[in-house]
Amino acid sequence: MGFDFPLRKIIHVDMDAFYASVEQHDNPELKGKPIAVGGGSKRGVVSAASYEARKFGVRSAISGYIAQRNCPDLIFVKPRYERYKEVSQQVRSIFFEYTDLVEPLSLDEAYLDVTQNKKGNPSATLIAEEIRGKILDKTGLTASAGISINKFIAKIASDYNKPNGQKTVNPEEVLKFLEDLEIRKFYGVGKVTAEKMYKLGIFTGKDLKQKPLEFLDTNFGKSGKFYYDVVRGIHLSEVKPHRIPKSVGAERTFNENLSSEIFMLEKLENIAVELDRRLQKSKIAGKTITLKIKYSDFTLQTRSKTLPYFIAKKDLILETAKELLYQESLENSVRLLGISLANLNTDKKKPKKDTQPDQLSVQLRFDF
Repeated sequence: MGFDFPLRKIIHVDMDAFYASVEQHDNPELKGKPIAVGGGSKRGVVSAASYEARKFGVRSAISGYIAQRNCPDLIFVKPRYERYKEVSQQVRSIFFEYTDLVEPLSLDEAYLDVTQNKKGNPSATLIAEEIRGKILDKTGLTASAGISINKFIAKIASDYNKPNGQKTVNPEEVLKFLEDLEIRKFYGVGKVTAEKMYKLGIFTGKDLKQKPLEFLDTNFGKSGKFYYDVVRGIHLSEVKPHRIPKSVGAERTFNENLSSEIFMLEKLENIAVELDRRLQKSKIAGKTITLKIKYSDFTLQTRSKTLPYFIAKKDLILETAKELLYQESLENSVRLLGISLANLNTDKKKPKKDTQPDQLSVQLRFDF
């Protein structure tokens, strides 16, 4: 017996501490030292941290002030995004030597479908090793990889032997791997969701698997079906070479905290102008506008409104963003504002798939 859907050979490649590693490679004096890309100013935010810095709790998205407090010897480096894009393109050119089914998630990670590949190599494990070796030879940087039957498991597996390692989850290992997995390691389960699951007695994949679909639907809404499927190894999302964005946005972090909506109106207009530019360039429109507010204590709040028609112009975007700003009073002074547009005219309705069985039989003769 085999799986009830075609098996794929998926590789998730993730560059190790990418921005920081590029800086250490280009400036040997930084090698072995704790560095943070970005975050150098009073209002700065860390974009990336070297592994030496991560040992001190320095990570992306924390303030430069907290990073420096955690690691007094931390070296801040100004981001060089053009350089990161250059290296990223070198890495992607290696991917395309093996397959055209490459789905970039960002500059430093991508999915590859190598079920049928240009090298005629039946082993996704060996292909991942070759790719990582070529990346090192061409860029001087290391990468990690996860290999399995779908994107969900490959993404989780790539984190297992970081840095400079890889992990394969073979078809016959899939169910046990997912059952033994801590729930917080499930891709798509964030901190808030994990805490909710703990309160419901869900700590591992095995615990999750014991919950009926109705229970998960009741407690997690639309995500309930996703959790129900993935813990059974069911994740049918294909590697999409031309990834269609789910939303388009723009945001700004301010030099000084803003304490009144009046002071934010000009900032919102500038953000709306930038969003308008991006939408016109991409020829995209959308219906759902979301206002993102990050307070001075780093708590995050979003407010959304869905219109009955598509919009893409600054005036309507700004008008709705202002309405959302005044929707309720601010909780604190504000350090960041952002506007995004979702429910885009690029979205396509997915055909309903047949319900999958609770358990997957294992096909052993699928060389990984």
